[in-house]
Amino acid sequence: MAWALVSTIVDQLGSLIASEFKDRLGSLLPSEVGSIVNVKEEVEKLERKFHEIQAKLNDAEERQVKEEAVRLWLKKLNGVSYEMGDVLDEWNTAKIKEDIKKEEEAEASTAKRRKVLSLVSTFFQRRDIVLKIKEITEKLDEIDGEGDMYQFVLTSGNEEVVRPPTDSHVDVSNIRGREKVKGDLVSCLLGRGNEEERSPHVISLVGMGGVGKTTLAQLAYNVSELNSAHFEKKGWVCVSDRFNRLMVAKAIIKICGGGDSNTTDWPNLMDEMCETVRGKKLFLVFDDVWTEDYVLWKQFELALQNAAQGSRILVTTRNNRVAEVMGSAKRINLEELSDDDCWLIFSTIAFSDRDAEQRKDLEEIGRKISDKCKGLPLAARTLGSLMRFKKRKEQWEKVFCSRLWEFEDVERGLFAPLLLSYYDLPSPLRRCFLYCALFPKDYDFSDEDLVSMWMAQGYIKSNARSVASDYLEILFIRSLFQDFRGDEYDKNIMRFKMHDIVHDLAQFMAKNDCVTINGYEESRPNLQNARHLYLEIPQNAQIPESIYSAKNLRTLIVVGHDSYNVSKLFHHFRCLRTLSLGCHYGKLKVSDEIEDLMHLRYLKIPTWQENELPETICNLCNLQFLNITSNHPDGFEKLPQGMSKLINLKCLIFEEPLNNNFEFPRGIGRLSSLTKLSHFTVGGKDDCQRCELGELKYLNHLQGTLTINRLGNVVDACEAKNAELNKKIGLRDLRLNFFEENEENHGETDESVLNALEPPPGLEKLEIDSYRGTTMFPNWMMSLAKLKSLTLICGENLERSPPLGKLQFLEHLIIGAHGFRFKKLGVEFLGIESENKKDGIIKIFPNLKTLRFYHLLEWEEWIGIGGQEEEDCIIIMPCLQKLEIWMCPKLKSLPDFLFKTSLQEFSVRDSPILSERYQRGTGEDWAKISHIPNIEIDYNEVQRDGQEVIRPDDEEEFDQEEHV
Repeated sequence: MAWALVSTIVDQLGSLIASEFKDRLGSLLPSEVGSIVNVKEEVEKLERKFHEIQAKLNDAEERQVKEEAVRLWLKKLNGVSYEMGDVLDEWNTAKIKEDIKKEEEAEASTAKRRKVLSLVSTFFQRRDIVLKIKEITEKLDEIDGEGDMYQFVLTSGNEEVVRPPTDSHVDVSNIRGREKVKGDLVSCLLGRGNEEERSPHVISLVGMGGVGKTTLAQLAYNVSELNSAHFEKKGWVCVSDRFNRLMVAKAIIKICGGGDSNTTDWPNLMDEMCETVRGKKLFLVFDDVWTEDYVLWKQFELALQNAAQGSRILVTTRNNRVAEVMGSAKRINLEELSDDDCWLIFSTIAFSDRDAEQRKDLEEIGRKISDKCKGLPLAARTLGSLMRFKKRKEQWEKVFCSRLWEFEDVERGLFAPLLLSYYDLPSPLRRCFLYCALFPKDYDFSDEDLVSMWMAQGYIKSNARSVASDYLEILFIRSLFQDFRGDEYDKNIMRFKMHDIVHDLAQFMAKNDCVTINGYEESRPNLQNARHLYLEIPQNAQIPESIYSAKNLRTLIVVGHDSYNVSKLFHHFRCLRTLSLGCHYGKLKVSDEIEDLMHLRYLKIPTWQENELPETICNLCNLQFLNITSNHPDGFEKLPQGMSKLINLKCLIFEEPLNNNFEFPRGIGRLSSLTKLSHFTVGGKDDCQRCELGELKYLNHLQGTLTINRLGNVVDACEAKNAELNKKIGLRDLRLNFFEENEENHGETDESVLNALEPPPGLEKLEIDSYRGTTMFPNWMMSLAKLKSLTLICGENLERSPPLGKLQFLEHLIIGAHGFRFKKLGVEFLGIESENKKDGIIKIFPNLKTLRFYHLLEWEEWIGIGGQEEEDCIIIMPCLQKLEIWMCPKLKSLPDFLFKTSLQEFSVRDSPILSERYQRGTGEDWAKISHIPNIEIDYNEVQRDGQEVIRPDDEEEFDQEEHV
């Protein structure tokens, strides 16, 4: 962590020297230059000193695991680095405020002179900052001198971590809990079962570090059935994450009898590998594969296709994506062991050479220690080996009650696989990983939230979202994160967790920096050196006074279920970069003192009493992420008027609901750094201070999802065009809501506004709500070549359906209404026009998978294409999987073409005529739908997986009839 922290300071100092001194000295008056040069020399001296210390840090960070003195030295260095970071941030904040002040004053005649004087004012009005730099330089000299006694090995950057090589030998005496998995694996390797044969036939063992993948592969490798009588050649290749294709190719050649190849030219080596494996039935183990490079693997796949049918490749990896890239025909996810199996491994080792009486005396505490293994066989073996030499029960209790890896006699072997993964990370990424120690065990992480917090701490540059995505991928690959899945409500957000032992490792490495407090705990940790605090407050409790000793906090996350006073937080924690306040049910008022948090980058805050935020929040000029949650029953109501001063704001999120009268302040368009804006609301038409849609014009970095509300307030197409939505190429999900309270009939305006909006061509999801036009099919819709999902919720003015069948890439379509006026749905919906017909086959909705109609109260007829000749040359919805018709009470029937598709699910609700027609057995059109595997009529399952569903009341009725 220290290496990355110091590296950041070095970068900041270098940037300061370049931007403040070298670029501007020429603009100053001669009388001003002398003082500035003295400060420049101090900053350069400090930069050199940090550079010198940086060279020692790779060695120091690895040694701290076992050397407490080194750990304490790093703690001092971290403290000074944090202090320096605050000083530089103060400097930068002064510059930002100066720039904002100049812009507000906007006096053109003196603007140039102010630019020249801004540097002078920064220096001379903030002499305290210069004095702090001198003090920090003195502290750093002292720390550097102390470090000399440790004789650190100097390095220029991260040292490469070499993993211990694996081989095919293993002691099976301590293997427990894998018998069934082993049997399944051996069967796959022997070709038993009915799986489709692929060449090469790849089987992947996937699981987190330490779960026993290599051990299981070794067991299978040494099974007698898998000898030379079954496979002509078999061999073991330790791949590791730095995939050396020459090394792997030469290992394969040697296994297959080609000897040691001296070829270094890749094409020649490929030819040699192809010829060596040709016609041979192989069993190869590729152990510890990390690379996801499909192109790299493809070359080996092509070579191995020359092997004989029945060849097998067994891969061990921590990453599911590796298994996918390698085209695995079979994937075995290796889960953690049961508590009983862990105990068997642990006790076999720990109780060796002990008599029965000793075993009985130690078994209770031993089982508690074994539970700490959390299903990892490696941890069980390591702990067992540790306890084997602890003779007395008091020693066992001491290990159980303490963080066992903190004892000086505990080697890193307990966390060997995890430490290897940790130290192999780039230094900046190590710091990101350790930050996760802040959160409680089993915490459900959100990638969006975690990355935002990393950026707020300066771990990742604020414009490097792609780098953050790479970091998450690496942490997942190393199994430091697990259980990745899509968010239940927003599929653009990924959620994941951290295994308990991985969390313990992070807490150990981030000792004292990251602290988690459950409000129910009686004991309180020492918080004087804490930098990041997660605090859970019980119901009806207040924030404990003890936390105010943590003067240097940079992160404070408060989770509570009732009211608590937050005003003291703003006064005590002036160094905060991240503040997240949670209040699920109670009342929380944000006071004006929030402006004291000058370093703040990330703010997640609920509102209640006044249902708005104080104006002083706009003085947080470093703020990058603002997430507003309203606990008020009427929804969040008002943003401060000075929002345009938040020039560094990148993310503005409103967690619904929003008040019906909510409006944006004017000037929001100045926040040109915004990358995420969850909602934008157009102001009322009659207000001269209204926020116009044109405020979006310069927000061209927006990404992800954007909802634009009250488009009914847009005056004309010109205002809509000024938004320049087509330039927001990062948007993927757009929701256009035309709702307007007390609205008049402005259908023509809605039509012209919709035509003028023109979303970016990369849009994947579009929702149009409360639209009042009589027709809908804007001229830009056909240009949305990536549009996969479309939702139309229209008002009663729409007279006919748009020709949506022309959308060739659409996969999901929902059509609903507040009351569609049309009564018929015909060929216009399919987009079939006689003048556009050509010879050959026409595909309508070629990629549509799901289709839903709901709340169409006047809809009576859905007319098909008609005519056998037309049916023969037109293919409609060939990929349709799911059809739902809800709340369409007058609809009489459905066209036959729907039931010639590949439908797997069919649902009818609150549509009585259809419900009767499609009743199982008795309905006149049951035969048309009976082939669909899953059918639901009026909330009742009729058919599931092709089988009739018998409800309990049906069974009772059937029994009564049988009895009669």
